[in-house]
Amino acid sequence: MAIALTRKQNRTLWRIIIAFVLFLCVFLVQQTGRIPTPALLTALYLIPYLIIGHDVLLRAGRNILHGKIFDENFLMTIATIGAFCLGELPEAVAVMLFYQVGELFQSYAVSKSRKSITALMDIRPDHATIEKNGQLIEVDPEELTTGDEIIIKPGDRVPLDGIVLSGTSALDTASLTGESLPRTITEGDKIISGCINLSGLLRVRVLAPYKESTVARILDLVENAAAKKAKTENFITTFARYYTPAVVGIAAALAVLPPLLLGEPFTDWISRALIFLVVSCPCALVISIPLSFYGGIGGASRNGILIKGGNYLETLAATGTVVFDKTGTLTTGTFRVTEILPADGFTADQLLTWAASAESSSTHPLARSILEAFGQPVDRTKVTGIMETAGRGVAANVNGVPVLAGNTKLLAGAGIAVPAEMPVGTVIHIAAAGRYAGSIRFADTLKPHAKDAVTALRRNGVRSITMLTGDTDAAAGRIAAELGLTSYRAGLLPQDKVAGLEAIIAENTGTGSVIYVGDGINDAPVLSRADVGIAMGSLGSDAAIEAADVVLMDDDPAKVATAIQISRKTYWIVRQNIIFALGVKFIVLALAAAGFATMWEAVFADVGVAVIAILNAMRTLRFVEK
Repeated sequence: MAIALTRKQNRTLWRIIIAFVLFLCVFLVQQTGRIPTPALLTALYLIPYLIIGHDVLLRAGRNILHGKIFDENFLMTIATIGAFCLGELPEAVAVMLFYQVGELFQSYAVSKSRKSITALMDIRPDHATIEKNGQLIEVDPEELTTGDEIIIKPGDRVPLDGIVLSGTSALDTASLTGESLPRTITEGDKIISGCINLSGLLRVRVLAPYKESTVARILDLVENAAAKKAKTENFITTFARYYTPAVVGIAAALAVLPPLLLGEPFTDWISRALIFLVVSCPCALVISIPLSFYGGIGGASRNGILIKGGNYLETLAATGTVVFDKTGTLTTGTFRVTEILPADGFTADQLLTWAASAESSSTHPLARSILEAFGQPVDRTKVTGIMETAGRGVAANVNGVPVLAGNTKLLAGAGIAVPAEMPVGTVIHIAAAGRYAGSIRFADTLKPHAKDAVTALRRNGVRSITMLTGDTDAAAGRIAAELGLTSYRAGLLPQDKVAGLEAIIAENTGTGSVIYVGDGINDAPVLSRADVGIAMGSLGSDAAIEAADVVLMDDDPAKVATAIQISRKTYWIVRQNIIFALGVKFIVLALAAAGFATMWEAVFADVGVAVIAILNAMRTLRFVEK
């Protein structure tokens, strides 16, 4: 498979090839003894050296003029020029040659890692289509505003958030959510920018200008992710700032002090110092650590998980407690009839028929659930005198029978007593002809992968899984028991949730990060208070994207465990690179100082370690769920 290189990388590759061929020719001719003078031999080796190393020399000089002395360009320049001065001509060229090979490999690795994130830039729409004077015209999406109507043809990318006015189609949301199956949308459905229209022609009314669209917010989030560095990244940056001057000072002392104090030849100790400088180059750490975090963010984005920075990735890796919102997060937020409990003298069919008839004109969510459970059209000709009382219920005459369907207050107002022992959960009571007829129980349904999410979190070592909800204690208790949660807190107002989360944080001090997962609409304060706030299924919510540190691109709570797995794999690779790079370097540094390491071994300790660390860092791009 061909490797795609940038123009700059191609130029570097050709310089490496040309320099290597010339270096090899000079080296082979040198072995024959046919080069008459040392000056000519030095001049011949300078040709490949300058071809491959002129940019390093220029950068080192420019940085010195600007007061930035201690970097890898300075180290390579001093080491190779010193090698030339000592007559180690092949070693000098080889050091620069292999250094540039490492730089090329590093550049390619960074480009590949960046592509995993910038592939999201493909969701940026090229154009929007409007109808003008009967003609379809392509315009810049940024020219349109709220209320404009656009046409989305099959194969086009949805340019702006909107609502479907006409048409039915399937949407490819893979670039946003990672889902392979398309979503069917029809008239009245909301549609978000960045998806691809697969089949039908759609007419859509724009709900927000481009700068406020889903695709614009996501791109802004991704573009700024690299700015938020993890603690480990900041540590490595600070470490390199002090480490490089320190090793230069040690190398200088190594070159000067032993000859002065012990009377030994300067040549031997200067050679050791130059080897010491080559080994000390910190590029393996400075490149591989940020690359690891960048790769982790990219790997997460391919799974429909947007992480706003390496700092959140690192915090996720230490997750000990996960706190879920209930409605819209663990449950669908839609109710279904779970039980019909008729009183003595009545049947379940009677209750459901009376309730469906009385609720046939209501838009309340529970009314829709009753009609769905009824499963057949209501004969409206038999329903008269419908009167809905906000917060209580509905009264109607059904086939001549006075029917009440509502809460205890509605029935009490009519002088009808409700039994003391009530079913657990959300309930509507039914009365017919002045008598209590029974009740219908409802339950919020679990999301398809809610149980899988809890199982996966426990499998990944999350110690505590709890839930905060504004729902009743009975409803929350049922969900908590069904999912096997550690604990729950119910009956909470939005401001109570913040206090509840703070109590959980206090209870779990020292046991790892506390993560809050909410639907992002009314959970912004809690998302902001958690160590990491995760908003799920909230592509259209400004509050979610602004307040959350991680945004899941669909409604799947199991993606929380996926995000934790990716973060832990990334952090483990970061630790591997730190231990490996520092371990090898310190061993070879000690060998160099003692005179047991050659320039070739120094090249391996620098370039070889960097290449291995970069290869290891690139594993963060390939995530396999466990």
